[in-house]
Amino acid sequence: MTDKYSAKRFDIKNEDSIDIDVLETMPFNYPHRQTKVTIKTKEFTSVCPWTGLPDTAELLITYVPNNTVVEMKSLKYYLLSFRNVGILQEHAVNRILDDLCKLLNPKSMEIEARFESRGGLDTIITAEYSKPE
Repeated sequence: MTDKYSAKRFDIKNEDSIDIDVLETMPFNYPHRQTKVTIKTKEFTSVCPWTGLPDTAELLITYVPNNTVVEMKSLKYYLLSFRNVGILQEHAVNRILDDLCKLLNPKSMEIEARFESRGGLDTIITAEYSKPE
C-alpha cells in the first residue's frame, strides 16, 4: 500500500510575502506616561514550512508606546499577510516583534502566541523587547 499523502503539499509563500509596507502609525500624545496597549486576535494564521498545513494562534501584542501607536487596520492587513507563509511558529513571533519594534520604537513590547494543538501539543511562544536605557 502506498502512502498517498507523502507527496501532498500545499503552495507556500516565503517570508518576502510578509507585507511590512502596509503598516502605518498614528501619533501618540502621551509619551510621558507608561500607557500599556494590548491588542488581541484569535485569527492569526501561518503555515508549516514543511507540510503547508495551517498553524493558527491567538496572538497578544502588548506594548508601551513612545511617540506612535500602530494603526489597527494596517496591523490587521500585516498579520493577514502571514496567512500562507511557511514559517516556524517561533520565527513568526519574533518576526512580528522585530517588524513592530522597527515601526514603533516602543518603550517595551511583548508578543505572545498561543498556537492550536498540533499532534496533541500546544505551543505558547513569548518574545519580548525593552528599550535600552
